[in-house]
Amino acid sequence: MNQPVLLHIVERLENFLGKLPETIQKPILSELTPLKELFLQQRPPRLVLTGSGKKSAPELVRTLFGFSEDEQMPSPPMSIFRWQEVEIGGRGTISILDARGALDSAARQIQDELKRQPADMIFFLDEAAAKARARRGEIENLIACLDWNGAARAKTKVIGIAFSPSKARASHNREREEASHSRELASSLETALKTENESIQIVSFGSEKNLPDEARELMAILGRELPNAARIEMIRISRDRETQREVAQILVKSTTAICAAIGAQPIPLADLPILTTLQVVMVSGIMYLSGRERSLRAATEFIGAIGANVGAGMLLREGARAVLKFFPGWGNLVCGMV
Repeated sequence: MNQPVLLHIVERLENFLGKLPETIQKPILSELTPLKELFLQQRPPRLVLTGSGKKSAPELVRTLFGFSEDEQMPSPPMSIFRWQEVEIGGRGTISILDARGALDSAARQIQDELKRQPADMIFFLDEAAAKARARRGEIENLIACLDWNGAARAKTKVIGIAFSPSKARASHNREREEASHSRELASSLETALKTENESIQIVSFGSEKNLPDEARELMAILGRELPNAARIEMIRISRDRETQREVAQILVKSTTAICAAIGAQPIPLADLPILTTLQVVMVSGIMYLSGRERSLRAATEFIGAIGANVGAGMLLREGARAVLKFFPGWGNLVCGMV
């Protein structure tokens, strides 16, 4: 089920809502908004890289997003100072803008890219062995990127990525050194960005054996913090159970509220195609969150596979609802609850 099909369904639903009493139009439309943001306006998350330039962009993508050794990186070389889409393990796509080390000649190009497509999240990459002077310059570049992000700056979050040197990884005090580095980085960023009421989240990438766990932690943060339009793609990439459950609950809650409001209207039988379509879209959305392709056919087959007893129960329920609608007032109330 592609976005044009979803758009057609939403347009038909909005046309139907226009015929309902004004008292219930607003609550239903408020439930429809997150569904439109999550599934209709879905796009790759836009992430900006700032800070240390010691690691190449492909190496960073592999580390930050948990590429396994047997997974190949995308073949096209990653360009700097321009947005570039990168497929992650066949599960989804992210858009990366590498703004590290930008000189005056490249600043205008980065500014134009952020004006064309504002960033959702900015990563500040920091090496534990970095000199104070170098970090100050990198933070100034971070602040410039935030300013260039325009009106979206207020909603753009910064995440610090703390890398430990190989010596620290091998030392007995590794965990203590990593924690100290994370606190120092958080303090530097919070002071420079003047974040009074909000702390900067830091993800520390230290021991090689812990890299997959640290990548999952980062992707879970992104799944929670990204705008709705970019969350679905990141959730499919991360496969984080908590965020999958959260968005699935939003989908079920909104669909249920819309179906209840429509079902309570005195329109015998005419609402059956709308309610059935909404339920199929809900199942399709949950399947898509889990990593499967979005398909009305697959959702219909899944519903059909539940069993004949459930199908018979749905038939009896819809028949009872249709009969109840012939009784104004209390009949509409009851069938909206069925």
